[in-house]
Amino acid sequence: MLQYLHVKNLALIDEIEVEFRQGLNILTGETGAGKSIILGSVNLALGGRYNADMLRSGAQFGLVELIFTAEDESVVKQLEALDIFPEDGMLVLSRKLMEGRSVSKINGETVNMSVLKDVASILIDIHGQHEHQALLHKKNHLALLDVYAKDKIEPMKASISRAYREYQKCKKAVEESGMDEQSRQKEISLTEFEVREIEEAGLRMNEDEELESLYQRMTESRRFTEGISETYQYTSESAAGNASDLLSRAIRAFQDVSECDDKGAALYEQLVEIDSLLNDFNRELSEYEKSFDFSEEDFYETENRLNLINHLKAKYGNSVSEIQEYCQIREERLNELKDYENYIAELEENLKKCEKELEKHSVALSKERQKASVSFVKEITQGLKDLNFLDVKFEMRLNRLETYSSNGVDDGEFYISTNPGEDLKPLGNVASGGELSRIMLAIKTVLADKEDTPTLIFDEIDTGISGITAGKVAEKMHVIGNSRQVICITHLPQIAATADAHYLIQKEAKSNITKTEISCLGEQESVEELARLLGGAKVTGKILESAAEMKEMAKREI
Repeated sequence: MLQYLHVKNLALIDEIEVEFRQGLNILTGETGAGKSIILGSVNLALGGRYNADMLRSGAQFGLVELIFTAEDESVVKQLEALDIFPEDGMLVLSRKLMEGRSVSKINGETVNMSVLKDVASILIDIHGQHEHQALLHKKNHLALLDVYAKDKIEPMKASISRAYREYQKCKKAVEESGMDEQSRQKEISLTEFEVREIEEAGLRMNEDEELESLYQRMTESRRFTEGISETYQYTSESAAGNASDLLSRAIRAFQDVSECDDKGAALYEQLVEIDSLLNDFNRELSEYEKSFDFSEEDFYETENRLNLINHLKAKYGNSVSEIQEYCQIREERLNELKDYENYIAELEENLKKCEKELEKHSVALSKERQKASVSFVKEITQGLKDLNFLDVKFEMRLNRLETYSSNGVDDGEFYISTNPGEDLKPLGNVASGGELSRIMLAIKTVLADKEDTPTLIFDEIDTGISGITAGKVAEKMHVIGNSRQVICITHLPQIAATADAHYLIQKEAKSNITKTEISCLGEQESVEELARLLGGAKVTGKILESAAEMKEMAKREI
C-alpha cells in the first residue's frame, strides 16, 4: 500500500508530507485548494507527463517521493520479475523534476520511465475521469471478465498462448514452403555446395582457437626466441661470467666457511640449492626455445588452414561449432528438398494438428468465459442497483472472432439499459461520464478480492451524483477498502463520512505567497469538515449536529 507521500516545489505546494493508512482514505477541501494537484503529483511520481510549468514559481527543482509497503507475495513476485526487490518490505519511488528533464529512482537506483510505469501498474491503480473512459473500449471488457475468473482462466490462457505460438510457427512454415521446380532445384544445388564445402574442410571442435593461438606464436617467434636466447646467455652459455658460472665459483669459495658452524652450513646448502634450481631452469629454458622453432612450411600450412576456417566462419557462423550446426541444418533442409512432396504433406499435417489443438483450447476457454460471465454479470447488476441504477439491465455478450489469437477466439462487450423500456445497447454508446464512474466502481467492487493491485485511487468518482446515490457510492468504496487501500478525493459529505482516515486540503496565502497544505483530521475536526461540506460557508449548530449524526450513522452501517 501507499504509506507515505512527500511533495516539494510543485504548483501551489511548497512542501507537504502525508502518511496514508490502510482502508478508505478521504481527501476533501475547497475547490481550487489543490486536491487534484496532490493526486497529480502521485501520478507524476509514477511516470506521468511532466513539463517545467508544473514547478512552483521560483523553484529550481521539484520532488515527489512515494513509499510503498510491498508484503503481498503475488505483488513481490511481480516486482522481482522486473528485477525490483523491496528492501525490508519497502519500496521508495522518487522523481526529481528539473527544467526540461526529470530523474526517476527506485530504492535509490535510477530507472527509465518504462520500468517506473511497469512498477506503478503493479502497486497502484488510479481512476480519474480519463480512466473511467476505458469502459468505452470493448477490448477492456473481456480483460475484466478474465480478472474475475482468473483462477481458472489464467492457466487456460497460458495453454492457448503456447498452442497459438506453435500454430503460428506451423502456419509460417507452410506459407514459406511454396516454390516451383526450378526454385527447388536451385536451392538443392546451393545447399549441396554448402554442405560439401563444410564437410570437405574436416573441421575439429575448437580448431579455430587452437590455430589462432599457434599462428600468433609463430608470428611472434622471432621476437620471443631473441629474448630467450639472450636470457640463456646470461644464465648459462656466456664464458665471460654467466650466472651459472658465478654460482659455481661462489659455492667453491664458501665451502670452507660451511664447515665453521651450523649457520655457515645452512647458508652453503641454500647456495647449492640455488645452483640446482638455476640448472633446472636452464634445461627448461632450452626446451622452451625449441618450441618456437617453426619451419616455413609449418607456418604456410597453419596460415592456409586458418584462412580456410575464417572463410567458412564469414559464410556460415562465428565459430566451428556454429559452422557444424549450420551444416546439420542444411543437411536436414536438403533431405526435405529431395523428398519435397512428403515434406509439404508433413507440414500441412502438422498445421492441422496445431490448429486442432488450438481450437480445443479456444473452445474450452470460451466455455469457461461463458460460464463465468453469468455470475460476473449478476454481481455487477446487483452492484449497479446498489448504486441507485434501480431499473438497470446489464449483459455481457461473447461472440467468436473470425481468426485465432493468443487470447482465444472470444470478442466480449458489455451491454446496458438504465431506463425501463429501453433496449440493451453497447455500454460505450449510452453511458454518461457520471454513469461510467459508478459502473467502474461497481466492477471494481466485484473485483475487489480478485485484483492484486494493493492501492486504488479514485478522483472524480462523485461526478454528477448526490443524495441516496452518494450514500450508495460511499458504501461501495468502503467495501473495497476492507480488502485494499483506497484513496479518494470527494466533495460529498456522504462519502467523506465513511473515511477510515480523513485529510483536509487547504490553500493559505501569507505575505503574497500562496501555499497548499494537507492535514489528517481528528474525530471532531472531521465532523467540522463534514459540516462545511453540508452547509457551505455558514456552519450552524444544527449543521454540526447533522454532520456528527452522519458520521455516527456511517460507522454503524459499515
